[in-house]
Amino acid sequence: MELVLQQQRPPMEWPKFAIRPVSGFFTQTAVQCKEFKGRRIMPCIIASSEYSRRRPRRNSIPKTKGSTPKGFAPKPTSTQKKDQSDVKETIAGEGKVVSDSESSISNTAVPRRIDVLEEVEEQSYEEDEVNQKSFLKVPSVAIYNESSEQGSLVGGDGDEVRLSAQTLSVRDSFDDIGEGKLTGLKSEMDEQNADTEHHVTITERASSFGYTEEVEMEVMSEHDGDIAQEEELHKVDEHPMELESDVDDSILSRKADMDAQARKKILEDLAEENFKRGNKVFIFPTSIKSDQIIELYLNRSLSTLVNEPEVLLSGAFNGWRWNFFTEKLHKSDLNGDWWSCQLYVPKEAYRIDFVFFNGGDIYENNNSEDYFLPVESRMNEEAFEYFLLEEKQRELERIATEQAERERQAEEQRRKEEEKAAIDADRAQAKIDVGRKREILQRQMKLATTSLENVWHIVPNVFTDGKTVRLFYNRSSRPLAHATEIWIHGGHNCWSDGLSIVERLLPAEKKDGDWWYADVVIPDRALVLDWVFADGPPQRAIVYDNNSLQDFHATVSKCMSEELFWVEEEERIFRKLQQERRLKEESVRKKAEKTAQMKAQTKESTMKKFLLSQKHIVYTEPLEVRAGSTVAVLYNPSNTVLSGKPEVWFRCSFNRWTHRNGPLPPQKMVNAENGSHLKATVMIPADAYMMDFVFSEREDGGIYDNRNGMDYHIPVSGGILKEPPLHIVHIAVEMAPIAKVGGLGDVVTSLSRAVQDLGHTVDIIFPKYDCLNLSNVKDLQFRQSFAWGGTEIKVWFGKVEGLSVYFIEPQNGMFWVGCIYGRNDGDRFGFFCRAALEFLLQSGSHPDILHCHDWSSAPVAWLFKEHYRHGLSNARVIFTIHNLEFGIHHIGRAMTYADKASTVSHTYSKEVSGNPAIAPHLYKFHGILNGIDPDIWDPYNDKFIPVSYTAENVVEGKKAAKEALQQRLGLRKSDYPLVGIITRLTVQKGIHLIKHAIWQTLERNGQVVLLGSAPDPRIQNEFVNLANQLHSSHADRARLCLTYDEPLSHLIYAGADFILVPSLFEPCGLTQIIAMRYGSIPVVRKTGGLYDTVFDVDNDKERAQAQGLEPNGFSFDGADSSGVDYALNRAISAWFDGREWFNSLCKRVMEQDWSWNRPALDYIELYHSSRK
Repeated sequence: MELVLQQQRPPMEWPKFAIRPVSGFFTQTAVQCKEFKGRRIMPCIIASSEYSRRRPRRNSIPKTKGSTPKGFAPKPTSTQKKDQSDVKETIAGEGKVVSDSESSISNTAVPRRIDVLEEVEEQSYEEDEVNQKSFLKVPSVAIYNESSEQGSLVGGDGDEVRLSAQTLSVRDSFDDIGEGKLTGLKSEMDEQNADTEHHVTITERASSFGYTEEVEMEVMSEHDGDIAQEEELHKVDEHPMELESDVDDSILSRKADMDAQARKKILEDLAEENFKRGNKVFIFPTSIKSDQIIELYLNRSLSTLVNEPEVLLSGAFNGWRWNFFTEKLHKSDLNGDWWSCQLYVPKEAYRIDFVFFNGGDIYENNNSEDYFLPVESRMNEEAFEYFLLEEKQRELERIATEQAERERQAEEQRRKEEEKAAIDADRAQAKIDVGRKREILQRQMKLATTSLENVWHIVPNVFTDGKTVRLFYNRSSRPLAHATEIWIHGGHNCWSDGLSIVERLLPAEKKDGDWWYADVVIPDRALVLDWVFADGPPQRAIVYDNNSLQDFHATVSKCMSEELFWVEEEERIFRKLQQERRLKEESVRKKAEKTAQMKAQTKESTMKKFLLSQKHIVYTEPLEVRAGSTVAVLYNPSNTVLSGKPEVWFRCSFNRWTHRNGPLPPQKMVNAENGSHLKATVMIPADAYMMDFVFSEREDGGIYDNRNGMDYHIPVSGGILKEPPLHIVHIAVEMAPIAKVGGLGDVVTSLSRAVQDLGHTVDIIFPKYDCLNLSNVKDLQFRQSFAWGGTEIKVWFGKVEGLSVYFIEPQNGMFWVGCIYGRNDGDRFGFFCRAALEFLLQSGSHPDILHCHDWSSAPVAWLFKEHYRHGLSNARVIFTIHNLEFGIHHIGRAMTYADKASTVSHTYSKEVSGNPAIAPHLYKFHGILNGIDPDIWDPYNDKFIPVSYTAENVVEGKKAAKEALQQRLGLRKSDYPLVGIITRLTVQKGIHLIKHAIWQTLERNGQVVLLGSAPDPRIQNEFVNLANQLHSSHADRARLCLTYDEPLSHLIYAGADFILVPSLFEPCGLTQIIAMRYGSIPVVRKTGGLYDTVFDVDNDKERAQAQGLEPNGFSFDGADSSGVDYALNRAISAWFDGREWFNSLCKRVMEQDWSWNRPALDYIELYHSSRK
């Protein structure tokens, strides 16, 4: 129900107030001034809510020049002394002339002070502010002149104002009240001031967004005083404080009485009128403005709450959407059963919605339609939408800040606990070390002496730490008898601090042997001195005299008790352990910070390339699209289905086509300045997080360029809203590192981590093989069990590489066979797929995406559509083909049922598009390149290589790795071009090309290292024979390691100059990508993912540039030896002939991002497109 409060005039016809001072004003008596200040002039309620707080300017009272004492009224000039009886007043708005003859003002001269009036005025307006804010925002008023029988009207159109000095009447301005129904109120001041009359002219004006108000007031008085009488004013006003107090008390008291009476009269009339009309509810003031307190009245006797002892108000603002409230109503003092409460209307409100109830289940809700009231406000429905968005953003920011603070505190607490645990561990280790050291030292001290006859002795023979002694050595009949130099290599306390004494001995003048000596400083805290003699300094000595492997030991006299020594020794060891630990932690921290910085830079660079990846078709200016800004979309139709069309129309929306305002109207594109593109301009709303668009040939549609059903999407930054996360569930049978056979396991783990890093929720459902590598599963715990398929199925939960994994373990033993593949795989994996879907259903999960991989989990696609689409109705199925060579029947069926399908590179998707399992479904088939996990393959943090390196020090890092690789495999340590081959030895991998490349590399004076094995015994034997042959002929330049060795693979990637991948077909291939991550240059055959990732330095510059890249390797077309020679010879020649250029190429390939950063974005696009 809307309470319609009809206004007397149109909303824009606001009155205007203006105050105009008139001559003679300050010649009134003090009493007359008080009477004037005590009168109430009540503005129309539809004036601004700030009206009561506004004050007329005091400087509107004219001042005259002269020597008038400060605080006194100026003396009247000759212009002020003209006959007031002849003055006429023109009434604004009507042009009426009103005679002043009715008004007579006493001319008795009474001294007054302006500062008294100003203070009274200040207090009056302060009280006005309080009173008017609470209840005096009333409808337009009429003030009657009591001296006129008719009550002559003074004012403009429809806003009659009548005024006499002592009589006040108020009339409601709304038509439903009726004109003239409010009777006049007489002030008690009538008798006291019957001889005084004033004429006041008032006009009002305001606007809906703010108002100006001027009050024009003319006070006419007659006086016969002369200059002498005026001067008398200054003599009388000798006690201003007493006069000021009288003025204050009189004005405030009369003002309050009039306010209360006027307000009560208005409310009584409103209540009576509304009761007669049968209205249950009215408000005061009758026009509601925002940022205002209103009173709301309910007539309980007319409502469903007539017999209820309690009445409460329940409501909210702006269509029940914001700021819910409950207020208790109280019985008012109005006639009838009227109950009321006060309610503050916030500035954000444009409407109030409410009902009444008894605190229980009885409601007065306007016959189930609720009550509502419009509010005059700057806010409207559209502005309120943005306000809600901003409020939501503030709330999200608050939550994020609180979460960040909680995480900071938790991290701080964790750090403190770790520090305490580390300190305790250091102290325990110090205790263990000192105990072991004490035991060893005590044994040595039993062997220590002060001399060994005819071999050595020390002068003086009793000494303490810190002293200098002379140690003599007789080399006669000793191992050093013929040495030209003799050195002492010494330490102390069983060599606890390593080598701390190095001195060269000099010949002594003793004649009883071949004696040599050296002056030695006894180390601090030494209990036992330990040493040997040698024929040279450390690193150069060859012959030693070490007392028959027992070393020499001399006792050092104690300068403190033994117990005190060991207490101090334990503390010293503890401090040393702490220092070593903190240095290590600081090194780890710095390395982690640098790693995070490099990853962030790489991700930022990749996003920029992602935005530019289709610049030949579409891009934006500026490149980064920000919420609240205007962007230009530039489109080149010549490379699309709209090529040659006379018109192109731009069709756009936001937030994956779900924006609250819906799609924008189609916009005809115009020619851009560059000539090759068309242009459209778009204003990005503040709540956008994604801009979505397609192109069409006509305004009403026709042919569309929608990017093969994917649409065009560009992320928007800086928006109020963030993209809501998707819930993706992968169902797969391989996962690195817990159960990996091939590349499938790497993809499942790495893709899941990359998508999770983008803020989405990712779960993995996986078989619980009995051969799982459980050491890589954290917090494995039993979650639940359910019965299906005639068996109990247990579900376990754990974390793998930071991912949530649910392990399915049927108790029928299907996955207790000791391997992943090779045991009735079709039945086992089919059962697993059905069990995975049943688990999701029974657990109440509602994922957005079910992502299944290869033939092994392909049954998910049709099982979902045939049995689970209603129970898991929110889900869409994505199917990814990793290798079409296996399980083609299952793949074909999954292609039929999947919502979207993908394979692991764009070129491979073209190569298999003619396959009967694929061809009917090309409209939903997409190629998305695989990536690598940059945390697993990271030369900066790789524990399997000798020196960590980045693109900045790639030359030094790879040199150290090459030397380590040569040493490990027994190759000649020389600067040869080194070709690495890391592969499974199968026909697919081009084994005949691998054999040829080995001999060709050796012929070009290079080195070759191969790591891999063959599942086919025949092929394995071939390579065993080749390895034996190479060992005989090129042992120092070729090594074939026919096994699987993960650490060695890392060393080969880092130490090789080139990595050869001559596959006959390759869906994606990770080897060439990992090679570039380590700064090794790929040499590949142009097929599948190899073609999509390697751009030949001589032939693919334009193709690379189109992808935002630079050339990065060597490639060939054929599948014969000449093709391999073409690429390999150019690569080796570049190494020999242009080493500086080659080193820059290594740096370049390391800087390219082949991680999952870009593929993860493509998969998110695929996921969303499946849900359109």
